[in-house]
Amino acid sequence: MSTIFTMIMNGDIPGTFVHRDEQCAVFMSINPITPGHALVVPVEEIDHWIDASPELSAHLFDVARTVARAQERAFGCEKVGMIIAGYEVPHAHIHLIPTNDMAELTFANAAASVDRSDLEAWAAAITAAL
Repeated sequence: MSTIFTMIMNGDIPGTFVHRDEQCAVFMSINPITPGHALVVPVEEIDHWIDASPELSAHLFDVARTVARAQERAFGCEKVGMIIAGYEVPHAHIHLIPTNDMAELTFANAAASVDRSDLEAWAAAITAAL
């Protein structure tokens, strides 16, 4: 059975994308910790990030670095925090979260919901900064 992330990448569920290639996609979190929170997700359904090949891992982190630089420019944040938790969805993914303080970097701050227009605006800001 496909994961929710695969369904998003296949277009079965709406997603707000900022990057896509043969190995991964980057789209906005629907439960953002801060504005601009994005997810880097491999196309391959890998449950635990340590099971990704070294080549895929390197690609995911290169894409994450590029997107994080764009998030810095788009949101004027001090740092872009990264979380790889792996419990909420059985499909490896990297959270990229624009932050100005360590206290912001917690799932306790995640929004229960957000307007699609906000996701689209944040994605447009990141895309423009890429």
